[in-house]
Amino acid sequence: MSKTSSQTLQDAWNESNVIDDVEFQEEEANQFKKLLNKRESAAGEGTVSSMHAGHILKGRIVEITKDFVVIDVGLKSEGLVPIEEFSDAEELHLGNEVEVFLDQAEGEDGQIVLSRDKARRLRQWEYIVNHCKEGSLVRGKVIRKVKGGLMVDIGMEAFLPGSQIDNKRIKNLDEYVGHTYDFKILKINTERKNIVVSRRELLEEERISKKAEMLENIHEGEICTGVVKNITDFGVFLDLDGIDGLLHITDMTWKRIKHPSEIVSIGEELEVVILHVDKEKGRVALGMKQKESNPWEEIEQRYPIGTKVRGKIVNLVPYGAFIEIEPGIEGLIHVSEMSWVKTVTDPSEVVKKGDEVEAIVLSIQKEEGKISLGMKQTESNPWEEVEKKYPIGSSVSAEIRNLTNYGAFVELEPGIDGLIHISDLSWIKKVSHPSEVLKKGDKVEAVVLSVDKESKKITLGVKQLSSNPWESIEKTMPVGSLVKGIVTKITAFGAFIELHNGIEALVHVTELSDQPFGKVEDVVNKGEEITAKVIKLDPEHKKIALSIKEYLIDKNKHNSDDIVVGDAKTRQVKKGKRKAKDASEEETNASEE
Repeated sequence: MSKTSSQTLQDAWNESNVIDDVEFQEEEANQFKKLLNKRESAAGEGTVSSMHAGHILKGRIVEITKDFVVIDVGLKSEGLVPIEEFSDAEELHLGNEVEVFLDQAEGEDGQIVLSRDKARRLRQWEYIVNHCKEGSLVRGKVIRKVKGGLMVDIGMEAFLPGSQIDNKRIKNLDEYVGHTYDFKILKINTERKNIVVSRRELLEEERISKKAEMLENIHEGEICTGVVKNITDFGVFLDLDGIDGLLHITDMTWKRIKHPSEIVSIGEELEVVILHVDKEKGRVALGMKQKESNPWEEIEQRYPIGTKVRGKIVNLVPYGAFIEIEPGIEGLIHVSEMSWVKTVTDPSEVVKKGDEVEAIVLSIQKEEGKISLGMKQTESNPWEEVEKKYPIGSSVSAEIRNLTNYGAFVELEPGIDGLIHISDLSWIKKVSHPSEVLKKGDKVEAVVLSVDKESKKITLGVKQLSSNPWESIEKTMPVGSLVKGIVTKITAFGAFIELHNGIEALVHVTELSDQPFGKVEDVVNKGEEITAKVIKLDPEHKKIALSIKEYLIDKNKHNSDDIVVGDAKTRQVKKGKRKAKDASEEETNASEE
């Protein structure tokens, strides 16, 4: 016996220990044991005193009543046997000779007590002991359910453990009660008069034998019928009359399905094709879609690239939508092929399951069973004409649709957006965020700076509506000129001044005054108007340096020069008058002469 069989036998025998709880009559067992251990000689038969209880006697049926059968066994009196102990109707005839068990030589009423059942069981036990061994086959009827399994009548009672009833999962033990089956004897315990049987081992042997026979007789390409016994994520297992076959999900249908349960159910009978038989491993691969012609065979002829198709949306996935254009043929509309003007991140933004849509065939991979489709290709691409509609340098008016850290998006027309970068908002003002100068929903004027139809980008600028003041700064505000402005910000290193044209300039702390001071606020205050001298220009980096100190020095020097110049003029006037007087006198003298 193999290790597996030995283990099965041991498990079954362990389960058989519950036999003490299954109403097995101890008295009857003791009587059986006495009979086997002590067989008296036949001498003295025919007298009650010489016949002991526990013997099997032969008797003749002399009377049959409603409840009992009267049997003459040749003793001083006749015995009664309950009629239900005669399961075989052919035995119930007057004059028939039957074996009975002498239960008691003399009952309470002085009559002998007989049993047909005990005689039959004792004979069966003797037969089993003498003719059967572990592994022998017997036939019996399941008579009742007990703890741990079932009791089977094989001429005597035998225990059928729950694990040995069937080779499939059992839901209800009551289904087996009253049915007759073949069993294999697992264990015979002569001491306890116990017998353990198994039906499962016979079924397994039958299944293995049947499987080997079927594997020899089935061939690839044949069509057979099977019953769905299990459904998994990857396919379906079918019972092919004793042998299991796998119907993989990819071989169920030409259509795309997520789970086998979409088209089959447990217990359903399916007609399938044998795809492959592995006799060594005992595996059979099945196919259902192979019963039909492959719809992908002439797919390129039916749907050449560029063909417009119409179908129903059957599935949505994060990257697109599947459309069924004919039974078994599905194509994918990727999210990038759904709209010319909108960036689609979720296909449900555009379509929903069940929608009828039109699309254009973009590509076909017949071997992989894939068709790529496009919805946007059914309409003209608005970006094709964008360069003509929005030439570089043209002015546009658009509504601000969104603000980001790097700029503002405006909608030029449905689906066509333009970006005003933060660096193109102002020539002179340093903008940290677009919200400082713009807000969502505003109408704004801008100039088209660039158009990239391939990348679907249009760049706009607001500052380009006016000339760049930095280009003419050296003419409008040359070094040495005086300017006026408002103090907008005070720092430890100086003060920022906003000039009349909006340009911001810096007065360094060293250029604030011609007199000693403690801190910047001792010289200027925020909001104060000041006059300063331009001492440095850097148009490339958009920087202007001013000096209040230089302005004050020049101013003080100018005042001093005015006084000096005044004295000189006075002296010059007097000198002129003297010269004029001298000249007049000379003229007078000359005339007199």
